[in-house]
This record gives sequence, C-alpha cells and structure tokens, in this order.
Amino acid sequence: MSDHTHDSGEEHIGHVLPLSLLVKVFGGLVLLTALTVFTGTMNLHGWDLPVAMVIATSKASLVCLFFMHLKYDKPFNGMIFLLSVLFVGLFLAFVGYDAGQYQDDIKAYTIEHIGGE
Repeated sequence: MSDHTHDSGEEHIGHVLPLSLLVKVFGGLVLLTALTVFTGTMNLHGWDLPVAMVIATSKASLVCLFFMHLKYDKPFNGMIFLLSVLFVGLFLAFVGYDAGQYQDDIKAYTIEHIGGE
C-alpha cells in the first residue's frame, strides 16, 4: 500500500451517468449556445446583458450539475455554488447600477471635449 493514500473513513462511490442523459445535457448546451448566437444578432433594447447572463448561467449550471456531478454531491456544495452565482449576480447588479449613474456625464464630456455624438 502506498504512503500517499488518504483514508477518510468514507467509501467513495463514483456517479456513472447514462449516456442518454449526457447526450440530452449536451443537446441542451448546444441549443443554449445557438440561442446565445441568435440573441447576439438581435437588438434587445437594453436587455442584451441580462439575457446573455441568464443563458450563460443556465449553461454553467448544466455543466456543474451533470458533468461535474454537483447534482449528486453533498447539498452543502450545491448551496455554495448557488450562493456564488447569487453573489456574482448581485455584484453585476451593483456595477450596472453604478455605471448607469454616470453615463450621461460621459456622453456630455465626449461631446464637449472630443466632438463625438
């Protein structure tokens, strides 16, 4: 026996997923990617970033849940993932709100000093 074994007292059981489930998840990721490309060509009137973030979060969740086996892991790890996603969303909301507060000043400065529209 090697000196590098780590015996935590728990038996580790891998999660073998059926190929049909993995193909379905892959199909979902492909559809979401196509939706990302499709919405990228549209003018969503200021909703571009929120729509892109929802699609990206959905794709990341699928990858984490099935390919990284988070769905079959301990609930604590899922809670940490969910809190991380919520924290990033909250951070982006504050950044978006802050950036919206001074956009008019930037436009006015650009027009005044640079001569752009």
